[in-house]
Amino acid sequence: MDKRKVIAAYRRGFISIQECAQIIGVDSGQMTRLVNDPLLMKDGMPLLDKKTVNS
Repeated sequence: MDKRKVIAAYRRGFISIQECAQIIGVDSGQMTRLVNDPLLMKDGMPLLDKKTVNS
């Protein structure tokens, strides 16, 4: 499952932080960093659309 979708489900209140960490397979410290990642938005989409070398 896509980590962004799991984090979005947590932010919407569908699952707890513990369930989110278990689904993703990380500990609570890592989960806190993932949830606070500035590159992720509420809707599970990347905040910045970065251009790659090939695009």
